[in-house]
Amino acid sequence: MPDMLVKLYNLPNLESALDAVARQGVATRRASSLDKPATLAWVRDEFPSWAAEVEAAFSRLPVTCFIAQREQAMVGFSCYDATCLNFFGPTGVIESERGHGIGRALLLAALHAQKAQGYAYAIIGGVGPAEYYAEAVGAVLIEGSSPGIYAGRLQHSSNEDAT
Repeated sequence: MPDMLVKLYNLPNLESALDAVARQGVATRRASSLDKPATLAWVRDEFPSWAAEVEAAFSRLPVTCFIAQREQAMVGFSCYDATCLNFFGPTGVIESERGHGIGRALLLAALHAQKAQGYAYAIIGGVGPAEYYAEAVGAVLIEGSSPGIYAGRLQHSSNEDAT
């Protein structure tokens, strides 16, 4: 999957996206260190392949993970500067909550945070839904970027008989 590039100086308004999901009862905010145990447990259950990257986001100050919650239940997350500096991702919203703007609010929260840190551009690493990112934030494909930073990554083996 290729990477995409986003112009951070030309982002949609963050407050409108946060207000839209708040009207649906979903709060979106930067996670704190106190959220780490619950967030990691939730990500391990819902999106296990991204748990290590989310854990890395909690090692940064400020924490580079945003969470969306309905009451006390997590419904989504987004991270930046997790695997590489200036990279957005990973991000995920539970299936039952998709299509309501939560992913967009999480995306914009992270990208606006990157802009506030002084970045002019951000990289969305290994995108799946390229059309979504193009429409949501004007992201463009980076030619020749696959597999990019993900090349040579160790894979978990579940083979118990291996010695």
